Amino acid sequence: MTNRADYSEDVTDGGRIIRLTGNLSIAHLDDLPDRLMRLEGDVAALDISAIEHIDTIGAWVIHRTARDHEARIDGADAGAGKLIEAVSKAGQPIELHPPYVTPLRRVLGEIGEATTVAGATLLGLLGFFGGTLVAFWNVMRHPRRFRVNAVVQRFEVVGVSALGIIGLMSFLIGIVIAQQGSVQLRQFGAEVLTINLVGRITFRELGVLMTAIMVAGRSGSAFAAQLGTMKLTEEIDAMRTIGVSPMEALVVPRTLAAVVLMPLLGFYSSIIAIIGGGFLCAISLDIPPVTFIQRLREVVPITDLYVGLVKAPVFGMIIAISGCFQGMQVKGDAEQVGLRTTAAVVQAIFLVIVVDALFAVFFTWVGWI
Repeated sequence: MTNRADYSEDVTDGGRIIRLTGNLSIAHLDDLPDRLMRLEGDVAALDISAIEHIDTIGAWVIHRTARDHEARIDGADAGAGKLIEAVSKAGQPIELHPPYVTPLRRVLGEIGEATTVAGATLLGLLGFFGGTLVAFWNVMRHPRRFRVNAVVQRFEVVGVSALGIIGLMSFLIGIVIAQQGSVQLRQFGAEVLTINLVGRITFRELGVLMTAIMVAGRSGSAFAAQLGTMKLTEEIDAMRTIGVSPMEALVVPRTLAAVVLMPLLGFYSSIIAIIGGGFLCAISLDIPPVTFIQRLREVVPITDLYVGLVKAPVFGMIIAISGCFQGMQVKGDAEQVGLRTTAAVVQAIFLVIVVDALFAVFFTWVGWI
């Protein structure tokens, strides 16, 4: 029969010693924890060399008693020592309420944290851009690595499948620009200048910019979600294991498709927006389509078209690299896929707008205004 847990006291030159005996498991502790809690006076040590068995509850009782009396634990074998150490770590006090932080300090802390994250993300994005350039160079040196089927499929996903939504968006934007412009210009009797407004702002800015935002929300998010899911399912690790470069197989086709198709989609968007503006001018301002087109040719310089076509591939590269970069950062759980997809869209749109502002300053400086 297993002995019930008990203890005895012994006073030596080293101080008062509590000697535990019997089975220190939950089934045999009985009232030992309560008796140990009622101990008074100083205790120098707990001697557990005579115990027959110990479980987690018994280890916790020993740890609590030694902690309350600031006593040492003697006679623990390897198993009992590890168990007592484990429960001592688990028994650390937990703060249910975080310490109070002043609003100013909290705001400054959040700003600092956001700045740190933004800096780290920018460095990671620059490094990923360099890796993409290296992958392109390797594909150019070894043309057999170029995956034609993957690129053609990305062409369909990024370009052909997006024609409908981009066309509808552009048509409505053209109508809105013409309608709002005509309302303001009518106050000065200059409704005919609506054609100038529609033509120049569409070819120069809104056609490419709105297309880039649409592609970022549609294709950039898809890139991040696809690569993030592949990262979670360890498909990318499997590709590396069999000697296939994920940058060449996954990133290069997507980046190439976005860079090549963005100028085409931007030009298509501009034409559809012009049609929308011409439609409203014909309905609301009684400007015939022939007059609209003739006036458009007179007031829109060819440099406006060049500006849009120069910006488009840069926007496409930013969108593709942002989406692929965020997808490659997924790790842990499925929630990361959604978070990284959102981050890819926000990051791509932000960078596109920043680069568009830089392009505006540059083209003004070179005289393309």
